[in-house]
Amino acid sequence: VLTTTDRLVVAALGGNAAAGGAMLALAADEVWCRSGVVLSPHYRLMGLYGSEYWTYTLPARVGEAAAARLTQDALPLSAAAALGLGLSDRTLACPPEAFAGETARLAARLAALPATPARIAAKKARRERDEARRPLASYRADELALMKRTFDDPHAPYHALRRAFVRKEPARETPPHLTRRTAPAPAGVTGPAVQDSASPAGPC
Repeated sequence: VLTTTDRLVVAALGGNAAAGGAMLALAADEVWCRSGVVLSPHYRLMGLYGSEYWTYTLPARVGEAAAARLTQDALPLSAAAALGLGLSDRTLACPPEAFAGETARLAARLAALPATPARIAAKKARRERDEARRPLASYRADELALMKRTFDDPHAPYHALRRAFVRKEPARETPPHLTRRTAPAPAGVTGPAVQDSASPAGPC
């Protein structure tokens, strides 16, 4: 996705996305979320550093400081908070069953815009500049080296967290990253993870 430079790519998230699923979407040129979606763009709760080129894409979208906060605080984001932060580009207020059709309609409109060819050309030039400055392979190597260090460490928390995740073991206590919070996050950096209580009727 990152090296697709002959067209615009849209990631359309109709459901919740966390860790690699959330980071994968950031490889696209635009991220569109249904209004009820909750994003958790971090790997911390699995005890992992993470891959998916997130060290390239996340700071590019939200800046270094916000990227560090998102991955370290490990708090969920509502679709509205993600939009305000720049993690997504569009929020679609529609029920789940209408999301695919509305996404297709908007994507067709995006493709037909007169400005789209210029955006594609600018995207290609930007990718070439970024690659010259630091190759994608370098991001991949660094991320995977840190992941391997965790996998190879028998005392790393990841192993117990993975087992609990696979076995669906309930948490025994409030996670430490929540109990240690002494002040609310700055506005726009994290937001309440509020899902739809009821989907609105009709199309988006």
